[in-house]
Amino acid sequence: MWNFLQRRRLVEKGMACGKTRRTVSENELLENIECGWLVRSVILAAFVGGLALLIFTGQQAGFSGFDGNAEPAKKFLLCLLIFVTAVAQLWINHPETMHSNSRLALLFSVLFIQLAAIKIFLMQAVAGRIDLQLVPLLVPYAFAPLVLSVLLGKNHGIYAAVFASLWGAFLVGRIDPIFLVISLITGFIAVYLTIQVRRRSRLIRAGAYVGIATWILAAAFGQIGPINLLGETDWKMIGWQSLAAVGMGFVTAILASGILPVLENIFRITTDISWLEMSDLNHPLLRRLSLEAPGTYHHSLAVANLAEAAAESVGANATIARVCAYFHDIGKLVKPEYFTENMRPGTNPHDDLTPTMSALIIIAHVKEGVDLALKNKLNPQIVDVILQHHGTSLVSYFYQRALQQQNDAKLGGKIMNMRPEDIPDVKEESFRYPGPKPQTKESAIISLADAVESASRSLDRPTPQRIEDLVNSLIEKRIAENQLDECPLTLAELRRVAQSFRFTLVNMLHARIAYPKRDEKDKETSSPRREQQSAA
Repeated sequence: MWNFLQRRRLVEKGMACGKTRRTVSENELLENIECGWLVRSVILAAFVGGLALLIFTGQQAGFSGFDGNAEPAKKFLLCLLIFVTAVAQLWINHPETMHSNSRLALLFSVLFIQLAAIKIFLMQAVAGRIDLQLVPLLVPYAFAPLVLSVLLGKNHGIYAAVFASLWGAFLVGRIDPIFLVISLITGFIAVYLTIQVRRRSRLIRAGAYVGIATWILAAAFGQIGPINLLGETDWKMIGWQSLAAVGMGFVTAILASGILPVLENIFRITTDISWLEMSDLNHPLLRRLSLEAPGTYHHSLAVANLAEAAAESVGANATIARVCAYFHDIGKLVKPEYFTENMRPGTNPHDDLTPTMSALIIIAHVKEGVDLALKNKLNPQIVDVILQHHGTSLVSYFYQRALQQQNDAKLGGKIMNMRPEDIPDVKEESFRYPGPKPQTKESAIISLADAVESASRSLDRPTPQRIEDLVNSLIEKRIAENQLDECPLTLAELRRVAQSFRFTLVNMLHARIAYPKRDEKDKETSSPRREQQSAA
């Protein structure tokens, strides 16, 4: 309250601006919910309770008919042991998912939905509403692998395929081996076909292949038919079974495609499909950038090309790198004329400012970019890149200019008998970006691409050797300044990034062939010939 009143008093005196920038604030409660062990324990206990509900509820039945006294307690004990194995597997191979409660909730929620669907179909068969011969073909074998592969990656998809198959095999009977084989194979097919999926149509294609694989496996194991060429064959039932097998693959893909946007919003996960949709250059901010700061707009496009190629060379997400590069400099929209790429020839507004004020305007484009990104509800990863793409680097041009002015003032002060303490000090902290340093591969690559693209514009003759020297010197400088200490890029990956930058820049800055101009004598000799040809 006191801060608010103090700021209001400064605004009334004209010593402060009434506007406030949006900033990325950390909520301690949300942090505890996301990483707290108590919430994690509740999620795991809820899944165990859900398993118990599925096993002990309803009359016990399997694909081969009623199971009678199927010993549900024994089933639950075995499922509990598999659950312990699943948690240990997560702890060892996917620690980032184990320590993220939102991802953990997503993983086990999707698995539970698939298991609940199996139980519902079995109960409908027990009630006589569905023919028991159709139940094995109506199971959505690929639902959990398909959804988790797109949302969390192929490793989580394989994880879902294995453990959904194991738990499902206990639900349908006493470890049904046919169910286990069909579920595993169709799950692996779904994961394989959704690796780096970038279009929703790929999900439908994956569903089609899953349906065909289900039909082939079911026919091989005798769950379709039987087909008796010498005797009577129930072709109507075979038709229904075939439709159920293939159709369920399509239905699973359609459901997964429809539920993905909902899960993305709830669990704050962005898939490659959504990243591709965000790469549309007709976004209002990018449209403003192209009109109000065209130099920055074309710089961002060049950085996006550099970052995408470099990200592909080191196995980072190239789509994220491209989209984040589009928006990394949107803060320059506030004062575009103060940045070199947008200045008109012969005008430089920094000539009328002190180096400290110029550095303040340059550094402020990061905070302004975060404010615009939050106002337009951009993805949190884009906000992180805007914050991190300069790290804690130094605005060296204006820092050196300030030091030069300080030295000049000291020399002039000696002549005018001024005391040294009357000359203001130049603090390096005033000329550094606030940070933080790049935290991810994509953020580090964009930071390097931004510096390389800007510096390459100052080359008089951009020969391949000069470009190579420029790229190497800039990357070595960032390493020496410890700007890449907090990102997971290795030295081998940095070498590949440098090679990608060199290749892209050589192709971007190549020289055109100068076509020879025709001499005046050639024009004079050619004109009579044209007149003769026209007369003829």
